[in-house]
Amino acid sequence: MAHLIAAGESYRCEFKSDFSSKGDGKEKICRTICAFANDLNGNEEFGVIALGVNDDGSPSGLSIDDELEQKVLSIRGEGKILPFPSFFTVRRMHLGQAILCIEVQPSISTPVKFDQRIWVRPGNVTHQANAEEERRLNEKRRNKDQPDDAQVLEGFHIHDLNLDYFKNQYLMQAFAPDVLQANGRTQEERLASTKMAGQGRDGVLYPTVLGMLCLGLSPADAVPGAYVQFVRFAGDDETSPVLDQQEIHGNIADVIQSTEAKFNAHNQIPIDFTSQDREQRFSQYPKVAFQQLFRNAVMHRSYFGSNAPIRVYWFNDRIRITNPGGPFGMGLEEFGQPYAVGYRNPNLAGALKDLGFVQRFGAGIGIARTELHNNGNPPLELDPSANYVSVTLRQRP
Repeated sequence: MAHLIAAGESYRCEFKSDFSSKGDGKEKICRTICAFANDLNGNEEFGVIALGVNDDGSPSGLSIDDELEQKVLSIRGEGKILPFPSFFTVRRMHLGQAILCIEVQPSISTPVKFDQRIWVRPGNVTHQANAEEERRLNEKRRNKDQPDDAQVLEGFHIHDLNLDYFKNQYLMQAFAPDVLQANGRTQEERLASTKMAGQGRDGVLYPTVLGMLCLGLSPADAVPGAYVQFVRFAGDDETSPVLDQQEIHGNIADVIQSTEAKFNAHNQIPIDFTSQDREQRFSQYPKVAFQQLFRNAVMHRSYFGSNAPIRVYWFNDRIRITNPGGPFGMGLEEFGQPYAVGYRNPNLAGALKDLGFVQRFGAGIGIARTELHNNGNPPLELDPSANYVSVTLRQRP
């Protein structure tokens, strides 16, 4: 890393004198992280942003402390760079002064976007990708190393996707208007850029798992577990009579909206006239807590290796949400900790962000805990295992 910095700015090294959210310092750093992750030159080598170094290579005198490092690392949770690139920070000495280096690994799932735009760095300047550079990023994707949600489904066809929905709704939310207005990108290229489709072994474009989940006319035909089983029991266990039951199918937006509509329909809001001078309205379960936990299940479940659906089982005293696939990228004992964030389906997470179902990443369990506490519910119960994750919300007393 030291030799890169000593050699000056290049396609692998960028100098930044400061990190300011008020100016464009932070935005430029995010663009460069995106560009290094895209690795347009295809060298498969990490890139370095030397924070605290002026354009001429001299130290800027920026204070390097824990607060600055945390601000840099928090970029991942903001969800503006999608899919999530792998980067970390390390403090180093440069010409006798401390600097903070941001090391960015090439992504296996290009193109990577920042703020709905694709950025590249063919030389020592970062710029927005043109149509030809975007095509190169689509072609360089390493299919064998792709996460589950970007795997190509060669047994299906592009016409198994709802292309009208993709054109008229999804793209409008996934890309900035100026990008959509640019000429030279075909529908097939846009499907590839959004990871909704990818080249098969025969060079033909096929839907990906992500494409079937988000755009599929019948997603469960390609991904058998891609639905939700909702059951409302009349008692406290699964042997109790069933009050309501539904298998909820459709694209990812339909599944989320329909399941949350079920929750809203069953979530009673009693009125307390006696304990206060004014009537008080409260729900059995806070809506935001359920949304965060259910959307987490959709985002993090395993779509390979299990044909089981996400299960939402509602008992008299609790709701249990269970999804196939254990915690990803962390140990069982780390699950639920604020610092433990892993993404089995990074492209799906990005799509959920584009569709407006996710605002920040890594905060869902924390938000749910706070909402339950504020509503007077017992603490959230977590039950992770190697093969599934189950969370339980207890009813407000």
